[in-house]
Amino acid sequence: MTNSQVDTGRDASLTQLVTGIINDTEELLKQQLHLVKVEVKNDVKGYISASVPMIIGAVAAFIGAVVLAFAFAHALVAIWPTLPVWAAYLIVGGVLALAGTLVVVKFANQFAEVKLLDQTAAGVKETIQWKTSS
Repeated sequence: MTNSQVDTGRDASLTQLVTGIINDTEELLKQQLHLVKVEVKNDVKGYISASVPMIIGAVAAFIGAVVLAFAFAHALVAIWPTLPVWAAYLIVGGVLALAGTLVVVKFANQFAEVKLLDQTAAGVKETIQWKTSS
C-alpha cells in the first residue's frame, strides 16, 4: 500500500467520522426538540387539570367575599347608626382594596421566578452551541 492510499483512507474515515458526528448531533437536537414538545404538552395538561378546581374555588371564594363585604358594611352601620351606608361600603371596600393590593405586590415577584423547561432548554442550547462551535 502506498502513502497516497493510506492518506486517502484516513481522509475517507475522517470524513465519515465528522459526518457521523454531525448526523448524531442533528439527531440529538431533533430528540431534544421532541422532548420539549412532549414536556410542554404534559405541563399544559397538568396546569389545566390543576386550574379547573382552583378557578371553581376562586369563584366561590369571590362570591363569599362579596357577601361578607356587604355584611361587614351593614355591621358598621348597625354599630354606628349615624354612619351613612355609603361610608360603610367605602370603609369596607377601601380596606379590602388595600389588603388585595398588598398581597398582589408581595407575591408578584414569584411569577418572575417561575421557569419552565429549564433542563430541556439548557440541553438544546448546549447542543446548538456545541454544533455551531464544531
